[in-house]
Amino acid sequence: MILRSLHFLAALLLSFALADVQVTGPAAGDSITGLSLDIEWKDSGKTPKIADLASYQVFLCAGGNSDSNYIQLATLVQNGDFADGNQVTVTLTAGLGADVTNAYFLKFISAATGGTVINFSDRFSLKSMTGVFPATVIAGLKTVTGTAGPADVNNIQAPQAGGGQDTPGVGNDAPEYSVPYTLQTGSIRYAPMPPMAKSKITAKAASRQWPTSSYTVYQTIAGPPNAATTQTATLTFQTTSREATVAAAGQPSDSAMQKFLNRWKD
Repeated sequence: MILRSLHFLAALLLSFALADVQVTGPAAGDSITGLSLDIEWKDSGKTPKIADLASYQVFLCAGGNSDSNYIQLATLVQNGDFADGNQVTVTLTAGLGADVTNAYFLKFISAATGGTVINFSDRFSLKSMTGVFPATVIAGLKTVTGTAGPADVNNIQAPQAGGGQDTPGVGNDAPEYSVPYTLQTGSIRYAPMPPMAKSKITAKAASRQWPTSSYTVYQTIAGPPNAATTQTATLTFQTTSREATVAAAGQPSDSAMQKFLNRWKD
């Protein structure tokens, strides 16, 4: 019975971690001429379904298949709504990157209750690009073989499994985290990593870390909220420890303890 339950839980976790958005256009290995890009997608048939997602953002990326060796070149869709259909046409800027075979891929960040899920398209070529790639992209492309893009990342917590991953939808170095929160307009907002406490307290008086900002009480008659979720940069820190080199103090002897107790006799 226990083994069967473990198998069921593992299957549940696996099914929840699968992707939702399957990009069908551009297709793997497509060679696109011109600065108009047609993007199409469909429901992959796996959890979570597109019907359970609130909104999406799309980024044009280039480079390798890990967070450290690819970059987001441009935001193609800032605040998309899945209810508007499964295709969109965007205009590119020729200077965004270089004409390199299969250097480009799309990054979908979709919002839902409980977090976000990131899906990547296969790689394709943009033949009308006239710019140059930074060293990070060039180095990343050297690590790639084939047309597959990066692996999908599911950050939506699964209530059935007691919670999901805590990793944010984008790496800590992504440009989204450098935009002040109050200036962000998409349905997915990004917050910087919380500051770590210092080793000792030096402040003598309390002071505000950030300036105050105005707020309005949300009313249901105002319609749906303009942000579906907030992603916070992963908390990263290091700790060091070492074994104590001083021997522990010995236990008091019976005579010493008796002398101590005698001090409190009436």
